[in-house]
Amino acid sequence: MEHRIGGLEKQNITGNISYDPENHDLMIRLRAEKIQRISNDIPLAQVEGSPHGDLLVVGWGGTYGAIKTAVTRQQKKGNSVSHLHLRYLNPMPKNVGEILTKFKRILVPEINLGQLIKVLRSDFLVPATGFNRVRGLPFNSAELEREIEEILKGIQ
Repeated sequence: MEHRIGGLEKQNITGNISYDPENHDLMIRLRAEKIQRISNDIPLAQVEGSPHGDLLVVGWGGTYGAIKTAVTRQQKKGNSVSHLHLRYLNPMPKNVGEILTKFKRILVPEINLGQLIKVLRSDFLVPATGFNRVRGLPFNSAELEREIEEILKGIQ
């Protein structure tokens, strides 16, 4: 009845230390499945704007304000642009893949080198376009609007 703490793999059911490759494979898969089940308890993603169209701008974190402003301005100009702001990244809400397929193009502005776009491309096989800035400053909504307009030109 000795309590053991450590970073070693544990045997399924007993919790004893295990070096067995099949057990390790099983435990990795069990942990991944537990993470995916969390998506049953998080809210579905909500699109701001039309649920389908020419362009979906997908953001997360501190990009919300600039994206919201740029998308709202483009909508007022009559452009088919919507916004999806993700609050849960791992796992993502269950309906993200379905949302992405309803748009001709996807733009992912990030204040990094593109971590989210890599996940979207990998998990949902969408041809998303990145707009990355690593300057220690937030996005300017005007620069996002210019990028949105360039993408929309290519659609028409």
